[in-house]
Amino acid sequence: MAYKISSDCVACFSCISVCPVGAISIQQGNYWIDPAICNNCEGYAPEPLCVNACSVGASLPLQPKKGRAKSIDNPLIISPSLFANGTTTPFASAIAIWETCNLLAQRRSLPWTLDENGTLVYERSVNQGKGKIALRLNNIINFSYPRSHLESQTILASDTLDIRAACMHLLYASYATTLDKPWEQEFSITDSQIEEYLGLDKRKDLSKSTKLNLIKTLAMQPCWVTAQIDWPKQGKVEAFSLPESPLWNLLEIVHHFHEDEEGCKHLIGITFRIKAGDWAQYFLNKKECHAGRAFYQYSQLPKSLLGAIMSIWQQHEGAARMLLWLLFKTRMGDQQRIMVMTLMRVAYGEDRVNHAINQREERKRLLRMFESDLEVVNRYGLKPVFDPVTYPLEIQPLWSKLEDIPDDAESALDFWINDGSCNLRVTDIGPRGKWQMLSNARILSFELVADWEQPAELSRKKRKFERSQSQSSKQKKSSKKAQVANQSLLSGEQIATLRKNLQISQRTLAEKIGKSQSWIRDVENGRFQAKQNEQQLIRQALGL
Repeated sequence: MAYKISSDCVACFSCISVCPVGAISIQQGNYWIDPAICNNCEGYAPEPLCVNACSVGASLPLQPKKGRAKSIDNPLIISPSLFANGTTTPFASAIAIWETCNLLAQRRSLPWTLDENGTLVYERSVNQGKGKIALRLNNIINFSYPRSHLESQTILASDTLDIRAACMHLLYASYATTLDKPWEQEFSITDSQIEEYLGLDKRKDLSKSTKLNLIKTLAMQPCWVTAQIDWPKQGKVEAFSLPESPLWNLLEIVHHFHEDEEGCKHLIGITFRIKAGDWAQYFLNKKECHAGRAFYQYSQLPKSLLGAIMSIWQQHEGAARMLLWLLFKTRMGDQQRIMVMTLMRVAYGEDRVNHAINQREERKRLLRMFESDLEVVNRYGLKPVFDPVTYPLEIQPLWSKLEDIPDDAESALDFWINDGSCNLRVTDIGPRGKWQMLSNARILSFELVADWEQPAELSRKKRKFERSQSQSSKQKKSSKKAQVANQSLLSGEQIATLRKNLQISQRTLAEKIGKSQSWIRDVENGRFQAKQNEQQLIRQALGL
Protein backbone atom coordinates (compact mmCIF):
# COMPACT_ATOMS: atom_id res chain seq x y z
CA MET A 1 0.00 0.00 0.00
CA ALA A 2 1.31 3.45 -0.92
CA TYR A 3 1.44 6.29 1.60
CA LYS A 4 0.37 9.92 1.60
CA ILE A 5 1.40 13.07 3.51
CA SER A 6 -1.21 15.09 5.37
CA SER A 7 -1.37 18.84 6.02
CA ASP A 8 0.29 18.27 9.42
CA CYS A 9 3.61 18.11 7.58
CA VAL A 10 6.17 20.66 8.87
CA ALA A 11 8.48 20.30 5.82
CA CYS A 12 11.43 18.95 7.81
CA PHE A 13 12.82 17.05 4.77
CA SER A 14 13.31 13.89 6.87
CA CYS A 15 11.04 11.69 4.77
CA ILE A 16 12.66 12.73 1.46
CA SER A 17 16.13 11.90 2.71
CA VAL A 18 15.20 8.38 3.84
CA CYS A 19 12.93 7.30 0.95
CA PRO A 20 14.87 4.50 -0.84
CA VAL A 21 12.96 4.76 -4.15
CA GLY A 22 12.69 8.54 -4.50
CA ALA A 23 8.88 8.55 -4.34
CA ILE A 24 8.63 11.74 -2.22
CA SER A 25 8.91 15.15 -3.89
CA ILE A 26 7.77 18.72 -3.40
CA GLN A 27 4.87 19.65 -5.65
CA GLN A 28 3.40 23.16 -5.61
CA GLY A 29 5.04 23.85 -2.25
CA ASN A 30 3.75 20.69 -0.58
CA TYR A 31 5.31 17.30 0.14
CA TRP A 32 3.76 14.52 -1.92
CA ILE A 33 4.31 10.76 -2.31
CA ASP A 34 3.97 9.44 -5.86
CA PRO A 35 1.84 6.27 -5.49
CA ALA A 36 3.30 4.91 -8.74
CA ILE A 37 6.79 4.80 -7.20
CA CYS A 38 6.06 4.13 -3.52
CA ASN A 39 6.40 0.41 -2.73
CA ASN A 40 5.92 0.58 1.04
CA CYS A 41 9.72 0.21 1.39
CA GLU A 42 9.39 -3.46 0.49
CA GLY A 43 12.83 -5.01 0.29
CA TYR A 44 14.42 -2.10 2.14
CA ALA A 45 12.88 -2.06 5.60
CA PRO A 46 10.27 -4.04 7.61
CA GLU A 47 8.00 -0.94 7.71
CA PRO A 48 7.85 2.36 5.78
CA LEU A 49 10.88 4.52 6.60
CA CYS A 50 8.93 7.76 6.11
CA VAL A 51 6.58 6.78 8.95
CA ASN A 52 9.48 6.28 11.35
CA ALA A 53 11.25 9.46 10.18
CA CYS A 54 8.19 11.73 10.54
CA SER A 55 8.08 13.37 13.98
CA VAL A 56 4.51 14.69 13.59
CA GLY A 57 2.84 11.58 12.12
CA ALA A 58 2.01 13.20 8.77
CA SER A 59 2.79 10.05 6.75
CA LEU A 60 -0.41 7.98 6.47
CA PRO A 61 -1.61 4.99 4.39
CA LEU A 62 -3.19 6.11 1.13
CA GLN A 63 -6.86 5.19 0.81
CA PRO A 64 -8.39 5.15 -2.68
CA LYS A 65 -10.28 8.38 -3.40
CA LYS A 66 -13.95 7.70 -4.00
CA GLY A 67 -16.51 9.81 -5.81
CA ARG A 68 -16.29 11.83 -8.99
CA ALA A 69 -13.12 13.66 -9.94
CA LYS A 70 -13.17 17.32 -8.99
CA SER A 71 -12.95 20.03 -11.64
CA ILE A 72 -9.42 21.23 -12.30
CA ASP A 73 -8.37 24.86 -12.34
CA ASN A 74 -5.55 24.62 -14.88
CA PRO A 75 -3.03 27.49 -14.97
CA LEU A 76 -1.78 26.43 -18.43
CA ILE A 77 -3.35 27.15 -21.81
CA ILE A 78 -4.33 23.74 -23.13
CA SER A 79 -3.73 22.98 -26.80
CA PRO A 80 -6.83 22.14 -28.89
CA SER A 81 -7.77 18.50 -29.17
CA LEU A 82 -6.56 16.43 -32.09
CA PHE A 83 -8.68 14.30 -34.48
CA ALA A 84 -11.12 17.05 -35.43
CA ASN A 85 -12.73 14.71 -37.98
CA GLY A 86 -12.84 11.88 -35.44
CA THR A 87 -10.59 9.55 -37.43
CA THR A 88 -7.24 11.09 -38.47
CA THR A 89 -4.89 13.96 -37.75
CA PRO A 90 -1.64 15.15 -39.40
CA PHE A 91 1.63 14.22 -37.69
CA ALA A 92 5.31 14.87 -38.34
CA SER A 93 6.74 11.88 -40.19
CA ALA A 94 10.42 12.79 -40.62
CA ILE A 95 12.94 9.95 -40.45
CA ALA A 96 13.96 11.00 -36.92
CA ILE A 97 10.34 10.50 -35.81
CA TRP A 98 10.19 7.12 -37.59
CA GLU A 99 13.39 5.85 -36.03
CA THR A 100 12.36 7.03 -32.56
CA CYS A 101 9.08 5.16 -33.02
CA ASN A 102 11.13 2.06 -33.90
CA LEU A 103 13.31 2.61 -30.82
CA LEU A 104 10.31 2.77 -28.48
CA ALA A 105 8.62 -0.20 -30.14
CA GLN A 106 11.53 -2.55 -30.82
CA ARG A 107 13.88 -1.59 -27.97
CA ARG A 108 16.41 -4.39 -27.43
CA SER A 109 15.71 -5.88 -30.87
CA LEU A 110 17.57 -2.97 -32.53
CA PRO A 111 21.30 -3.16 -33.33
CA TRP A 112 22.56 -1.05 -30.41
CA THR A 113 26.25 -0.18 -30.15
CA LEU A 114 28.46 1.74 -27.72
CA ASP A 115 29.84 5.16 -28.66
CA GLU A 116 33.20 6.58 -27.58
CA ASN A 117 31.73 7.56 -24.20
CA GLY A 118 30.43 4.06 -23.53
CA THR A 119 26.81 5.13 -24.03
CA LEU A 120 24.34 2.95 -25.91
CA VAL A 121 23.51 4.41 -29.31
CA TYR A 122 21.28 3.33 -32.19
CA GLU A 123 22.50 4.62 -35.56
CA ARG A 124 20.76 4.67 -38.90
CA SER A 125 22.44 5.74 -42.14
CA VAL A 126 20.55 7.98 -44.58
CA ASN A 127 20.91 8.70 -48.28
CA GLN A 128 23.03 5.61 -48.99
CA GLY A 129 25.44 6.26 -46.14
CA LYS A 130 26.08 9.93 -46.90
CA GLY A 131 24.46 10.93 -43.60
CA LYS A 132 23.31 9.34 -40.37
CA ILE A 133 20.97 9.66 -37.41
CA ALA A 134 22.11 8.60 -33.93
CA LEU A 135 19.57 8.11 -31.14
CA ARG A 136 20.45 7.77 -27.45
CA LEU A 137 18.76 7.53 -24.06
CA ASN A 138 20.13 10.37 -22.02
CA ASN A 139 19.75 12.49 -18.87
CA ILE A 140 17.48 15.18 -20.24
CA ILE A 141 14.90 15.39 -17.44
CA ASN A 142 16.35 16.83 -14.25
CA PHE A 143 13.33 15.99 -12.11
CA SER A 144 12.82 12.38 -13.09
CA TYR A 145 14.59 9.24 -14.22
CA PRO A 146 16.95 8.42 -15.94
CA ARG A 147 19.66 10.46 -14.22
CA SER A 148 22.84 8.98 -15.65
CA HIS A 149 24.23 7.07 -18.62
CA LEU A 150 24.39 3.94 -16.46
CA GLU A 151 20.68 4.20 -15.66
CA SER A 152 19.95 4.68 -19.36
CA GLN A 153 21.70 1.43 -20.16
CA THR A 154 19.92 -0.29 -17.26
CA ILE A 155 16.56 0.91 -18.58
CA LEU A 156 17.27 -0.55 -21.99
CA ALA A 157 18.68 -3.79 -20.63
CA SER A 158 15.73 -4.35 -18.31
CA ASP A 159 13.25 -3.51 -21.07
CA THR A 160 11.67 -0.69 -19.06
CA LEU A 161 10.72 1.15 -22.23
CA ASP A 162 7.04 0.54 -22.91
CA ILE A 163 5.85 0.02 -26.50
CA ARG A 164 2.78 2.11 -25.68
CA ALA A 165 5.10 5.12 -25.29
CA ALA A 166 5.32 5.05 -29.10
CA CYS A 167 1.66 6.19 -29.11
CA MET A 168 2.58 9.19 -26.96
CA HIS A 169 5.49 9.92 -29.31
CA LEU A 170 3.05 9.98 -32.26
CA LEU A 171 0.71 12.28 -30.33
CA TYR A 172 3.60 14.70 -29.71
CA ALA A 173 4.40 14.55 -33.43
CA SER A 174 0.75 15.40 -34.16
CA TYR A 175 0.71 18.39 -31.81
CA ALA A 176 3.93 19.68 -33.39
CA THR A 177 2.14 20.01 -36.76
CA THR A 178 -0.44 22.36 -35.19
CA LEU A 179 2.26 25.00 -34.55
CA ASP A 180 3.89 27.39 -37.02
CA LYS A 181 7.30 27.17 -35.35
CA PRO A 182 7.27 24.03 -33.18
CA TRP A 183 10.99 24.41 -32.32
CA GLU A 184 10.10 27.70 -30.57
CA GLN A 185 6.48 27.22 -29.53
CA GLU A 186 5.22 24.74 -26.95
CA PHE A 187 2.01 22.80 -26.49
CA SER A 188 0.20 21.55 -23.40
CA ILE A 189 -1.67 18.28 -23.20
CA THR A 190 -3.80 17.01 -20.31
CA ASP A 191 -4.36 13.52 -18.99
CA SER A 192 -8.03 13.64 -20.05
CA GLN A 193 -7.03 14.32 -23.66
CA ILE A 194 -4.52 11.46 -23.57
CA GLU A 195 -7.16 9.17 -22.07
CA GLU A 196 -9.44 9.89 -25.01
CA TYR A 197 -6.74 9.46 -27.66
CA LEU A 198 -5.49 6.16 -26.26
CA GLY A 199 -8.92 4.78 -25.41
CA LEU A 200 -8.19 4.69 -21.67
CA ASP A 201 -11.46 6.50 -20.97
CA LYS A 202 -13.22 3.23 -21.84
CA ARG A 203 -11.15 1.21 -19.37
CA LYS A 204 -13.55 0.99 -16.42
CA ASP A 205 -11.36 -1.64 -14.79
CA LEU A 206 -8.61 0.93 -14.11
CA SER A 207 -8.81 3.45 -11.28
CA LYS A 208 -8.08 7.12 -11.86
CA SER A 209 -4.82 6.82 -9.97
CA THR A 210 -3.70 3.87 -12.11
CA LYS A 211 -4.50 5.72 -15.31
CA LEU A 212 -2.63 8.83 -14.20
CA ASN A 213 0.44 6.81 -13.25
CA LEU A 214 0.40 4.99 -16.59
CA ILE A 215 -0.05 8.23 -18.54
CA LYS A 216 2.80 9.90 -16.68
CA THR A 217 5.13 6.99 -17.40
CA LEU A 218 4.25 6.87 -21.09
CA ALA A 219 4.45 10.65 -21.47
CA MET A 220 7.99 10.80 -20.07
CA GLN A 221 9.61 8.01 -22.09
CA PRO A 222 9.71 9.72 -25.53
CA CYS A 223 11.48 12.62 -23.82
CA TRP A 224 14.38 10.34 -22.84
CA VAL A 225 15.44 10.11 -26.49
CA THR A 226 18.09 12.43 -27.93
CA ALA A 227 18.92 12.75 -31.62
CA GLN A 228 22.15 13.62 -33.39
CA ILE A 229 21.70 14.20 -37.13
CA ASP A 230 24.21 14.60 -39.97
CA TRP A 231 22.18 15.31 -43.09
CA PRO A 232 23.70 15.49 -46.59
CA LYS A 233 22.70 17.95 -49.29
CA GLN A 234 19.38 16.89 -50.78
CA GLY A 235 17.90 18.85 -53.66
CA LYS A 236 17.92 22.55 -52.79
CA VAL A 237 18.32 21.85 -49.08
CA GLU A 238 21.92 22.30 -48.03
CA ALA A 239 23.72 19.82 -45.81
CA PHE A 240 23.43 20.40 -42.05
CA SER A 241 24.52 18.85 -38.76
CA LEU A 242 22.39 18.84 -35.63
CA PRO A 243 24.29 18.14 -32.38
CA GLU A 244 22.82 15.76 -29.82
CA SER A 245 19.64 17.29 -28.45
CA PRO A 246 16.31 16.08 -27.04
CA LEU A 247 13.73 15.01 -29.56
CA TRP A 248 11.05 16.31 -27.20
CA ASN A 249 11.63 18.78 -24.38
CA LEU A 250 9.47 17.99 -21.36
CA LEU A 251 9.34 21.49 -19.91
CA GLU A 252 7.03 20.86 -16.98
CA ILE A 253 4.68 18.36 -15.40
CA VAL A 254 1.87 20.09 -13.53
CA HIS A 255 0.14 17.90 -10.96
CA HIS A 256 -3.44 18.78 -10.03
CA PHE A 257 -4.49 17.79 -6.50
CA HIS A 258 -7.64 17.65 -4.45
CA GLU A 259 -7.34 17.97 -0.69
CA ASP A 260 -9.56 15.75 1.45
CA GLU A 261 -10.94 16.43 4.93
CA GLU A 262 -7.77 15.08 6.54
CA GLY A 263 -5.65 17.58 4.67
CA CYS A 264 -4.12 14.91 2.41
CA LYS A 265 -3.71 15.67 -1.28
CA HIS A 266 -4.97 13.26 -3.94
CA LEU A 267 -3.75 13.48 -7.51
CA ILE A 268 -6.70 14.05 -9.87
CA GLY A 269 -5.02 15.31 -13.03
CA ILE A 270 -1.75 15.95 -14.85
CA THR A 271 -0.79 18.46 -17.54
CA PHE A 272 2.39 18.18 -19.64
CA ARG A 273 4.21 21.08 -21.27
CA ILE A 274 6.13 19.87 -24.32
CA LYS A 275 8.27 21.55 -26.95
CA ALA A 276 9.74 19.89 -30.05
CA GLY A 277 13.52 19.69 -30.36
CA ASP A 278 15.77 21.44 -32.87
CA TRP A 279 15.04 18.76 -35.48
CA ALA A 280 11.71 20.48 -36.19
CA GLN A 281 13.53 23.53 -37.59
CA TYR A 282 14.83 21.34 -40.42
CA PHE A 283 12.04 18.80 -40.94
CA LEU A 284 8.86 20.65 -39.91
CA ASN A 285 9.53 24.17 -41.18
CA LYS A 286 6.71 25.26 -43.44
CA LYS A 287 8.12 28.69 -44.32
CA GLU A 288 11.61 27.47 -45.20
CA CYS A 289 10.14 24.50 -47.05
CA HIS A 290 8.36 26.87 -49.46
CA ALA A 291 11.70 28.60 -50.01
CA GLY A 292 13.41 25.25 -50.66
CA ARG A 293 15.77 25.51 -47.68
CA ALA A 294 14.17 22.93 -45.34
CA PHE A 295 11.61 20.10 -45.26
CA TYR A 296 8.03 19.88 -44.09
CA GLN A 297 7.35 16.17 -43.81
CA TYR A 298 4.00 15.03 -42.46
CA SER A 299 1.49 12.25 -42.88
CA GLN A 300 -1.86 11.14 -41.46
CA LEU A 301 -2.15 9.40 -38.07
CA PRO A 302 -5.23 7.12 -37.78
CA LYS A 303 -6.84 7.24 -34.36
CA SER A 304 -7.68 3.56 -34.79
CA LEU A 305 -3.95 2.76 -34.76
CA LEU A 306 -3.55 4.14 -31.23
CA GLY A 307 -6.46 2.04 -30.01
CA ALA A 308 -5.04 -1.03 -31.74
CA ILE A 309 -1.62 -0.66 -30.10
CA MET A 310 -3.19 -0.17 -26.67
CA SER A 311 -5.29 -3.31 -27.19
CA ILE A 312 -2.76 -5.78 -28.63
CA TRP A 313 0.59 -4.70 -27.15
CA GLN A 314 0.75 -7.62 -24.69
CA GLN A 315 -0.53 -10.60 -26.68
CA HIS A 316 0.60 -9.47 -30.14
CA GLU A 317 3.64 -7.26 -29.69
CA GLY A 318 4.96 -8.37 -33.08
CA ALA A 319 1.77 -7.13 -34.76
CA ALA A 320 2.00 -3.84 -32.85
CA ARG A 321 5.57 -3.36 -34.08
CA MET A 322 4.53 -4.07 -37.66
CA LEU A 323 1.61 -1.61 -37.48
CA LEU A 324 3.87 1.17 -36.19
CA TRP A 325 6.51 0.45 -38.83
CA LEU A 326 3.97 0.25 -41.66
CA LEU A 327 2.47 3.58 -40.61
CA PHE A 328 5.61 5.22 -41.99
CA LYS A 329 6.36 2.68 -44.71
CA THR A 330 2.96 3.07 -46.39
CA ARG A 331 3.53 6.84 -46.52
CA MET A 332 5.94 6.13 -49.39
CA GLY A 333 3.13 4.64 -51.48
CA ASP A 334 0.83 1.65 -51.44
CA GLN A 335 2.93 -0.31 -53.98
CA GLN A 336 5.90 -0.93 -51.70
CA ARG A 337 7.23 -4.47 -52.11
CA ILE A 338 8.22 -5.77 -48.69
CA MET A 339 10.20 -8.92 -48.04
CA VAL A 340 8.65 -11.28 -45.50
CA MET A 341 11.98 -11.52 -43.67
CA THR A 342 12.06 -7.74 -43.34
CA LEU A 343 8.69 -7.81 -41.60
CA MET A 344 9.86 -10.63 -39.34
CA ARG A 345 12.93 -8.67 -38.31
CA VAL A 346 10.73 -5.66 -37.53
CA ALA A 347 8.36 -7.80 -35.48
CA TYR A 348 10.82 -10.04 -33.63
CA GLY A 349 14.33 -8.67 -34.09
CA GLU A 350 17.42 -9.83 -35.96
CA ASP A 351 18.64 -12.16 -33.22
CA ARG A 352 15.42 -14.14 -32.97
CA VAL A 353 15.12 -14.54 -36.74
CA ASN A 354 18.73 -15.75 -36.96
CA HIS A 355 18.08 -18.17 -34.10
CA ALA A 356 15.06 -19.54 -35.98
CA ILE A 357 17.19 -20.14 -39.07
CA ASN A 358 19.36 -22.53 -37.08
CA GLN A 359 16.74 -24.10 -34.78
CA ARG A 360 13.90 -26.10 -36.31
CA GLU A 361 11.51 -25.86 -33.36
CA GLU A 362 12.07 -22.13 -33.01
CA ARG A 363 11.49 -21.80 -36.76
CA LYS A 364 8.10 -23.51 -36.50
CA ARG A 365 7.18 -21.40 -33.48
CA LEU A 366 8.15 -18.15 -35.23
CA LEU A 367 6.19 -19.08 -38.35
CA ARG A 368 3.02 -19.65 -36.34
CA MET A 369 3.55 -16.41 -34.49
CA PHE A 370 4.17 -14.43 -37.68
CA GLU A 371 1.03 -15.72 -39.41
CA SER A 372 -1.02 -14.94 -36.31
CA ASP A 373 0.43 -11.42 -36.05
CA LEU A 374 -0.11 -10.83 -39.77
CA GLU A 375 -3.77 -11.75 -39.28
CA VAL A 376 -4.00 -9.11 -36.53
CA VAL A 377 -2.46 -6.53 -38.88
CA ASN A 378 -5.07 -7.49 -41.48
CA ARG A 379 -7.85 -7.19 -38.91
CA TYR A 380 -6.80 -3.65 -37.99
CA GLY A 381 -6.93 -2.26 -41.50
CA LEU A 382 -3.84 -3.33 -43.50
CA LYS A 383 -4.66 -6.23 -45.81
CA PRO A 384 -1.54 -7.84 -47.30
CA VAL A 385 -1.47 -8.53 -51.04
CA PHE A 386 0.74 -11.58 -51.56
CA ASP A 387 3.05 -11.86 -54.57
CA PRO A 388 1.68 -14.88 -56.49
CA VAL A 389 5.17 -15.77 -57.77
CA THR A 390 7.26 -15.66 -54.60
CA TYR A 391 4.40 -16.09 -52.10
CA PRO A 392 2.18 -18.75 -53.73
CA LEU A 393 -1.07 -20.05 -52.30
CA GLU A 394 0.47 -23.15 -50.71
CA ILE A 395 2.57 -21.13 -48.24
CA GLN A 396 0.05 -18.39 -47.54
CA PRO A 397 -1.55 -18.28 -44.06
CA LEU A 398 -4.71 -20.33 -43.52
CA TRP A 399 -6.72 -17.25 -42.50
CA SER A 400 -5.89 -15.70 -45.88
CA LYS A 401 -7.13 -18.74 -47.77
CA LEU A 402 -10.35 -18.87 -45.74
CA GLU A 403 -11.19 -15.30 -46.81
CA ASP A 404 -11.96 -16.68 -50.28
CA ILE A 405 -14.85 -18.79 -48.97
CA PRO A 406 -18.10 -17.33 -50.40
CA ASP A 407 -20.70 -15.94 -48.05
CA ASP A 408 -23.53 -17.62 -49.92
CA ALA A 409 -24.23 -21.12 -48.56
CA GLU A 410 -24.64 -22.72 -52.01
CA SER A 411 -21.47 -21.11 -53.33
CA ALA A 412 -19.62 -22.11 -50.17
CA LEU A 413 -20.69 -25.74 -50.69
CA ASP A 414 -19.40 -25.60 -54.28
CA PHE A 415 -16.18 -24.13 -52.97
CA TRP A 416 -15.52 -27.00 -50.57
CA ILE A 417 -16.53 -29.62 -53.18
CA ASN A 418 -14.10 -28.13 -55.67
CA ASP A 419 -11.45 -27.75 -52.99
CA GLY A 420 -11.73 -31.39 -52.02
CA SER A 421 -11.13 -32.52 -55.60
CA CYS A 422 -8.02 -30.35 -56.05
CA ASN A 423 -4.46 -31.49 -55.54
CA LEU A 424 -3.83 -28.43 -53.38
CA ARG A 425 -6.48 -28.01 -50.70
CA VAL A 426 -7.05 -25.01 -48.46
CA THR A 427 -6.56 -26.97 -45.26
CA ASP A 428 -3.36 -28.72 -46.37
CA ILE A 429 -0.38 -28.12 -44.12
CA GLY A 430 2.53 -26.11 -45.45
CA PRO A 431 4.98 -27.89 -47.76
CA ARG A 432 8.45 -28.97 -46.72
CA GLY A 433 10.92 -26.11 -46.99
CA LYS A 434 8.27 -23.49 -46.27
CA TRP A 435 10.76 -21.37 -44.31
CA GLN A 436 13.19 -21.32 -47.26
CA MET A 437 10.34 -20.31 -49.58
CA LEU A 438 9.30 -17.54 -47.21
CA SER A 439 12.86 -16.22 -47.07
CA ASN A 440 12.38 -15.09 -50.69
CA ALA A 441 8.67 -14.26 -50.45
CA ARG A 442 7.37 -10.74 -50.93
CA ILE A 443 4.21 -8.84 -50.05
CA LEU A 444 3.37 -6.63 -53.01
CA SER A 445 1.46 -4.02 -51.03
CA PHE A 446 -1.08 -3.47 -48.27
CA GLU A 447 -4.65 -2.52 -49.07
CA LEU A 448 -5.45 0.34 -46.71
CA VAL A 449 -8.72 1.29 -45.07
CA ALA A 450 -9.85 4.89 -45.52
CA ASP A 451 -8.30 6.35 -42.36
CA TRP A 452 -4.89 4.87 -43.29
CA GLU A 453 -4.79 6.64 -46.66
CA GLN A 454 -1.91 9.11 -46.91
CA PRO A 455 -2.31 12.70 -48.21
CA ALA A 456 -0.21 12.04 -51.32
CA GLU A 457 -2.22 8.92 -52.11
CA LEU A 458 -5.51 10.72 -51.59
CA SER A 459 -4.47 13.58 -53.86
CA ARG A 460 -3.24 11.05 -56.47
CA LYS A 461 -6.60 9.29 -56.42
CA LYS A 462 -8.36 12.65 -56.62
CA ARG A 463 -6.31 13.67 -59.67
CA LYS A 464 -6.93 10.27 -61.23
CA PHE A 465 -10.67 10.67 -60.64
CA GLU A 466 -10.65 14.17 -62.10
CA ARG A 467 -8.76 12.97 -65.17
CA SER A 468 -11.20 10.13 -65.64
CA GLN A 469 -14.11 12.54 -65.32
CA SER A 470 -12.52 14.86 -67.88
CA GLN A 471 -11.85 12.02 -70.28
CA SER A 472 -15.38 10.77 -69.79
CA SER A 473 -16.86 14.15 -70.70
CA LYS A 474 -14.69 14.33 -73.84
CA GLN A 475 -15.74 10.85 -74.84
CA LYS A 476 -19.41 11.74 -74.46
CA LYS A 477 -18.97 14.71 -76.75
CA SER A 478 -16.74 13.34 -79.48
CA SER A 479 -16.39 9.54 -79.34
CA LYS A 480 -19.19 7.17 -80.20
CA LYS A 481 -16.63 4.40 -80.41
CA ALA A 482 -15.92 4.69 -76.70
CA GLN A 483 -19.65 4.45 -75.97
CA VAL A 484 -19.83 1.19 -77.90
CA ALA A 485 -16.80 -0.12 -75.99
CA ASN A 486 -18.38 0.79 -72.67
CA GLN A 487 -21.61 -0.92 -73.61
CA SER A 488 -19.68 -4.12 -74.40
CA LEU A 489 -18.29 -4.40 -70.85
CA LEU A 490 -19.60 -7.43 -69.01
CA SER A 491 -21.50 -6.71 -65.81
CA GLY A 492 -20.94 -8.71 -62.65
CA GLU A 493 -24.27 -10.46 -63.11
CA GLN A 494 -23.40 -11.45 -66.68
CA ILE A 495 -20.03 -12.85 -65.59
CA ALA A 496 -21.70 -14.90 -62.85
CA THR A 497 -24.28 -16.28 -65.29
CA LEU A 498 -21.70 -17.23 -67.92
CA ARG A 499 -19.49 -18.86 -65.29
CA LYS A 500 -22.35 -20.95 -63.91
CA ASN A 501 -23.39 -22.01 -67.42
CA LEU A 502 -19.88 -23.36 -67.93
CA GLN A 503 -20.11 -25.06 -64.49
CA ILE A 504 -16.85 -23.61 -63.19
CA SER A 505 -16.30 -22.17 -59.73
CA GLN A 506 -15.17 -18.70 -58.76
CA ARG A 507 -11.86 -20.16 -57.67
CA THR A 508 -11.25 -21.82 -61.05
CA LEU A 509 -12.06 -18.60 -62.92
CA ALA A 510 -9.76 -16.66 -60.59
CA GLU A 511 -6.87 -19.05 -61.25
CA LYS A 512 -7.35 -18.74 -65.02
CA ILE A 513 -7.04 -14.94 -65.00
CA GLY A 514 -4.48 -14.63 -62.18
CA LYS A 515 -6.80 -13.05 -59.61
CA SER A 516 -8.02 -14.04 -56.16
CA GLN A 517 -11.41 -15.64 -55.57
CA SER A 518 -12.46 -12.68 -53.40
CA TRP A 519 -11.80 -10.39 -56.40
CA ILE A 520 -14.11 -12.47 -58.62
CA ARG A 521 -16.74 -12.49 -55.88
CA ASP A 522 -16.59 -8.70 -55.52
CA VAL A 523 -16.92 -8.21 -59.29
CA GLU A 524 -19.92 -10.54 -59.49
CA ASN A 525 -21.56 -8.85 -56.50
CA GLY A 526 -21.17 -5.46 -58.18
CA ARG A 527 -18.75 -3.92 -55.67
CA PHE A 528 -16.65 -2.72 -58.61
CA GLN A 529 -16.34 -3.34 -62.35
CA ALA A 530 -13.44 -5.10 -64.03
CA LYS A 531 -11.18 -2.88 -66.14
CA GLN A 532 -10.85 -3.20 -69.92
CA ASN A 533 -7.76 -5.45 -69.82
CA GLU A 534 -9.33 -7.53 -67.03
CA GLN A 535 -12.51 -7.86 -69.07
CA GLN A 536 -10.44 -9.26 -71.92
CA LEU A 537 -8.96 -11.93 -69.64
CA ILE A 538 -12.41 -12.84 -68.32
CA ARG A 539 -13.77 -13.15 -71.89
CA GLN A 540 -10.93 -15.47 -72.85
CA ALA A 541 -11.43 -17.61 -69.73
CA LEU A 542 -15.18 -17.85 -70.45
CA GLY A 543 -14.58 -18.71 -74.11
CA LEU A 544 -16.19 -15.56 -75.54
